[in-house]
Amino acid sequence: MREGVSLTSDSMTKYIAFLRGINVGGRKMIKMAELVRLLTAAGFKNVRTFIASGNVIFDASQKDSAALAAKIEKTLLKGLGFEVRVVVMSLDQLKAITKRNPFKRVKPSDDVMLFVTLFSSELKPKPKLPLDSAPDNLEVVSVTDGAAFMIAHRKKTGWFEFPNNFIEKKFGLTATTRNWSTLVKIVAMDEG
Repeated sequence: MREGVSLTSDSMTKYIAFLRGINVGGRKMIKMAELVRLLTAAGFKNVRTFIASGNVIFDASQKDSAALAAKIEKTLLKGLGFEVRVVVMSLDQLKAITKRNPFKRVKPSDDVMLFVTLFSSELKPKPKLPLDSAPDNLEVVSVTDGAAFMIAHRKKTGWFEFPNNFIEKKFGLTATTRNWSTLVKIVAMDEG
């Protein structure tokens, strides 16, 4: 078995598709039942969603994450009539990210949020860290395994800045961002 590939019955690999920018601000609205229906019809197995922000867990025999993302994007464009960018990771890749946990030394508080931005392609070259965005109160503390790990501090307005636009602009690639706790819960679902 290749490292980083988790096998289920019938040599299937468990993946998570992270959809970018859906169900936010009334734009690109997708019902999770419709998402499951579309991806099941496209041949993916054991399709299920986790919260309405576009996290889809599924099994596939295909071993190429980029090819899976392209297939899902094409399926969604055809089925929904609008483009949705997708990042696909194997469950083993996601487990490795959560196990490495670059946030171990961060003290949780009401004024701190932890985010992970997942990249659509490999980042080259890796940036010099830490990387800050003072206007956004964001700090990139690690970049590894196809992801950037950020600490967001509450702004004077009382809000937190969502880091996806900052990361895409800084690194020049498509990405999608999730709360750290969301990724931990997806991994826990498999282990529980």
